Amino acid sequence: MTQIPVLSDATPEEILKAGYGATGGNIALACSFSVEDVVIIDMAQALSLPLRVFALDTGRLHEETYEVADALTERYRIKIDWYYPRHEAVEQLLREKGTFSFRESLENRHECCHIRKVEPLGRALKGLDGWITGLRREQSTTRTGLAPIETDTTNGGIIKVNPLLEWTEEQVWSYAKFRRIPTNRLHSQGYPSIGCAPCTRPVAPGEHPRAGRWWWENPEHKECGLHRR
Repeated sequence: MTQIPVLSDATPEEILKAGYGATGGNIALACSFSVEDVVIIDMAQALSLPLRVFALDTGRLHEETYEVADALTERYRIKIDWYYPRHEAVEQLLREKGTFSFRESLENRHECCHIRKVEPLGRALKGLDGWITGLRREQSTTRTGLAPIETDTTNGGIIKVNPLLEWTEEQVWSYAKFRRIPTNRLHSQGYPSIGCAPCTRPVAPGEHPRAGRWWWENPEHKECGLHRR
């Protein structure tokens, strides 16, 4: 079993390097093209870490998300490995339950997320010893118990690295602006958290950053299944 380093008051850069050490470099970033993910890409490049990047195309992403992907490949000269849902599963879901079944119940929404995100993630992680996320503790009540580096028992016991876990939104944006990194223009239109287009909306000033994700659900349910514990 891989030894999990114990980190106390570590910087995101130190967490990234420890994650590489714990996995022997056989690790990749799960990129949703959020500002957090782009910050991690920039940090990895600054540290000269050979970063592998993959993304999940659910078939319902915003146009602006693809624009960020193109900007990243151009600026950082990285290759993004795209994973897509099984088309047979999507066709069956839409045929049997319709276009917006995910709004009818939590069970239906989890089914849609499983088909479009969770199953493709399993394929993306196959053969890896670890993966990197842009999760931050303050984002959601479902993320308070995370560790900077932990064992992902849901995905076969591989290493999960959360370099920005303790950073605030202000710290993330301070870094992004200082480094002038490409960011999703929806962020400036009131979207602090961006997922699939039908499941994401702008938030009002003072609202929680995750209030625009699955806004018809309770806060404790606002995960898609990628980060189950």
